[in-house]
Amino acid sequence: MGDPRKSRKKWIGPNHPWRKERLQQEIVLLGKYGLRNKKELWLANTIAREFRHRARKLLGLSEELRRKDEELLLKRLVSMGYLPEGATLDDVLSLTAENILERRLQTIVYKKGLARSIYQARQLIVHGHIVVKGRRVYSPGYLVSREEEPFVDLAPNSPFRKAQEEQAA
Repeated sequence: MGDPRKSRKKWIGPNHPWRKERLQQEIVLLGKYGLRNKKELWLANTIAREFRHRARKLLGLSEELRRKDEELLLKRLVSMGYLPEGATLDDVLSLTAENILERRLQTIVYKKGLARSIYQARQLIVHGHIVVKGRRVYSPGYLVSREEEPFVDLAPNSPFRKAQEEQAA
C-alpha cells in the first residue's frame, strides 16, 4: 500500500513514445489547447480511453443486461458535454481526447471570449480571475459540465471585469 498523502498518477502514457506521427499530433494539440505539458494531454487520452472501454464492455453484454448501464453512461457523457443529445454507444466509441479537451475550463474561458488567447485564459484561471457558479476555480484542467458552462465568468472583484465593463459603457 502506498502513502495516503501521495496520490496516484491518473494518466497512462503512450506505448510507443517516439513515433513521429503521434509526436507531431501531440504538439499540435498542445498548442491548440494551451496545455502546459504532455501529461495533461495523456490525462485526456486516458479519460476517453476509459469511456470507450466501458462502451465496448457494454456492447458485449446481452440487450436486457446492458440497457440500464448504457443509459447511465450516455446520460453522464451528455451532461458533461462530451457527446451531443441523442448519442449512441457507437458515438462513445468515437470519443477522442479532443472531446475531453474541449470541456476544460481553459478552453471554455477562451471560447467565451473572456481571454484574448488560450494562454491568457490559463493565466486568468491560475491567478483567480475566473469563477464557476460564483466559486473561484484555480485549475485550468477543471472539466466544466454543460450545466456549469453558462456560469463561467470573470470574478466580481477582478480588474479584468472592471475593464470589460468600462469598454461596454
